[in-house]
Amino acid sequence: MEETGSSARQDWSIQEVARIAGTTSRTLRHYDDVGLLAPSRVGSNGYRYYDGTALLQLQRILLLRELGLGLPAIAEVFRQQTDTVQALSRHLDWLGQEQQRLARQMASVRQTIETVKGGGDIVAEKMFDGFDHTQYKDEVEERWGKDAYAKSDAWWRGMGAEEKQEWMVHAGKLGSDWIAVAGSGAGPDSFAAQDLARRHVAWLASIPGTPAAERGGDLKAYITGLADMYVADPRFAANYGGETGAGFVRDALRIYAGQDL
Repeated sequence: MEETGSSARQDWSIQEVARIAGTTSRTLRHYDDVGLLAPSRVGSNGYRYYDGTALLQLQRILLLRELGLGLPAIAEVFRQQTDTVQALSRHLDWLGQEQQRLARQMASVRQTIETVKGGGDIVAEKMFDGFDHTQYKDEVEERWGKDAYAKSDAWWRGMGAEEKQEWMVHAGKLGSDWIAVAGSGAGPDSFAAQDLARRHVAWLASIPGTPAAERGGDLKAYITGLADMYVADPRFAANYGGETGAGFVRDALRIYAGQDL
């Protein structure tokens, strides 16, 4: 007979787990089918039951799903990261970074709402407070020439407020995705990291003046040089959760650059 006291509880039925975790029995059975989450035991009645260890595994699955990873990528993470406590600690770090990022976004949006409700004028400089593309002027000119900076600077100044907002959201999403994949326990050579590296290079190619956008440039040298800069310069590293996160981005981009681009 199944225990009902919380202190003596050994396992939970599939229906209970589905209710507590906010998922479905069908989803739990699918996780079993693909080898991600086996029940701790199956009763004589054919019902599936899950113990505390299984619940820890389910928590990791749901966290990784929140990070945007598909089931094959999650399976790869589990193969690479077998220490549950260490993995959950990395998840916790990522959640903290996401909390800070969302808090900044909320503050910005709240200020915009108050300005509009009060009949005030939108001030673009306040909307984009904290973003100053000119802070990288010296590095860009030293590494890739004054023409590269001039093209990218003219491109940025030529955009309207909405276009800048959209670009910043895209850049922010790219940074948060890097932090998420690094925090998931996946390796820099994993499918998730390499797909993100592909997206990153495509994003660089959208910025006029960069060697990624200009034909004839040494794309591999540009990517690896930029990857090293992410780690060396705290201003860049901050976009990826600090030096450790930037190191993950660097390693992933180096691997990507070693392919036939």
